[in-house]
Amino acid sequence: MPTLHRRPSSPPSLKCSPEAFLLPFPSSLTPFLPSFSLPVPLLEINDLRTWFHLRDGIHRAVDGISFALEKGEIVGLVGESGSGKSVTGLSLMSLVSQPPGRIEGGSAVFSGVDLLRCPAAEARAIRGRRIAMIFQDPMTSLNPYLRVSEQVIEPLIIHERISRAGALRRAVRMLEAVGLDDPARRLHQYPHEFSGGMRQRVMIAMALITGPELLIADEPTTALDVTVQAQILDLIHRLQRETGMAVIFITHDLGVVSGLCDRVLVMYAGRIVERGDVRDIFRQPRHPYTRALLRSSPALQPKGVELATIPGLPPDLARLPAGCAFAPRCEVATELCRGRDPALQEVAPGHATACLRVQAGAI
Repeated sequence: MPTLHRRPSSPPSLKCSPEAFLLPFPSSLTPFLPSFSLPVPLLEINDLRTWFHLRDGIHRAVDGISFALEKGEIVGLVGESGSGKSVTGLSLMSLVSQPPGRIEGGSAVFSGVDLLRCPAAEARAIRGRRIAMIFQDPMTSLNPYLRVSEQVIEPLIIHERISRAGALRRAVRMLEAVGLDDPARRLHQYPHEFSGGMRQRVMIAMALITGPELLIADEPTTALDVTVQAQILDLIHRLQRETGMAVIFITHDLGVVSGLCDRVLVMYAGRIVERGDVRDIFRQPRHPYTRALLRSSPALQPKGVELATIPGLPPDLARLPAGCAFAPRCEVATELCRGRDPALQEVAPGHATACLRVQAGAI
């Protein structure tokens, strides 16, 4: 008679963990996985501080600014004289006079290279080739003792090591691209033989001849008449579209910014007080300083309307007031504003401001 086997009351326990049943992912399929890496900005500035150590104290010309710049983007840097716009550009180019100036801290990462900490040789290789700058006054920026040809081809000779004849041919084409008549003849003249607008075109040609990825334009239309100003702005915009370079456009003219830039950074007393898309800044400015700037701009007001003025003067950067630096001139400031230093905070998607009352929703 066969032996009967009883059915076990419970299944036998597993001797291995559930992870043992997971199959390894085939490495051959890895290249076909979608990439979720975020795009890296062309330039990323974090907590940049540039101070000047003078006899009457420490002037905090740039005091902890942070922003990023994408490839092909035009960012406007606006504010009154002394707000820190030009020093920001000079800091990125390592052209701050030392002493009395000194970069106290922060970082400025350009394509993976920290411009503030990289070796001097590496900075020289980037400056003038991958990053170029148009300075405020072309008459003082051009050497009056050298022909224009020597100054335009200098970046090519230094960075690309091409022959002089080849550099001169490229210089003629570049002067023609910026709109100079008879560039082959003009190339061998001296700066004093050019008008203000022509000298500015030469400066633009010098900046763009190596095909930079980033252009810093520091008040490129200052002291030019309205017609020439429009031509220079159209030229910069056209060359930016053709080459795809990014631009930091430094100016105090909000009318220029409205038609040229993608984003706007408003600076006051060495800090960014408002940041946003150009349409948001002009349609719905949040910071009282930005509102005051827009009200005082002739290009943005109807004809015949009395222009508003901003009372008082920008603060002494060596003796900044407690709390918000704009509070002594602000028409809506409270005691809280005079005692507490506001941080730059986002108040809407892509729109940030450094105003305590705006952040609290009071205005």
